[in-house]
Amino acid sequence: MIQVHHLNNSRSHRILWMLEELGQPYEIVAYQRDTATMLAPPSLKAIHPLGKSPVIEDGDLVLAESGAILEYLAGKYGGGRFTPAAGTAEHIRYLHWMHFAEGSAMPLLVLKLYLTRAVQAPQPVLDRVNAQISTQLDYMEDAMARSTYFAGERFSAADVQMSFPVLASAARGGLNASRPRLWAWLDAMKQRPAFMAATARGGVLELP
Repeated sequence: MIQVHHLNNSRSHRILWMLEELGQPYEIVAYQRDTATMLAPPSLKAIHPLGKSPVIEDGDLVLAESGAILEYLAGKYGGGRFTPAAGTAEHIRYLHWMHFAEGSAMPLLVLKLYLTRAVQAPQPVLDRVNAQISTQLDYMEDAMARSTYFAGERFSAADVQMSFPVLASAARGGLNASRPRLWAWLDAMKQRPAFMAATARGGVLELP
């Protein structure tokens, strides 16, 4: 059975969600963040050298990085249900959003989190970060004007991957009522039975 090394309030919620969508049995190995530092416990390094979550174990395979894990799970267990067919326009969009989530969206959101926690954050830098986040949110809002889901008219693993930056944006990145399509997409994702099942098993995702 697949084991998910799951850290509370982390990207590993996406892995639980994907497994629920797949209907694939899994076991949760739970970890809690340090309440003072909000870092993962050192015990995660016994599973993977990076000491971060998510990490899955599937037989002899130990795999980290949420995007890689999602692609692996969808490819091995999805039977084409959660990945657009290769060579289609939808597949190109799928690839884009799978990489955009962590390559473009999350670095700025993490940087903003660090800056707002700093004792003397340089305001010009924070302003620049906020402006870039706003540009990215406009870009995501426009994507929702063109299709129901990020890769097209069909739900895919790209929607699971994009959930974390959108949730982080709603919590601390400036996602507001001026982007109603993105809010509507997020509300629809939260109503998916698999999302709710993942939350029930892994805990509510509470981002600061």
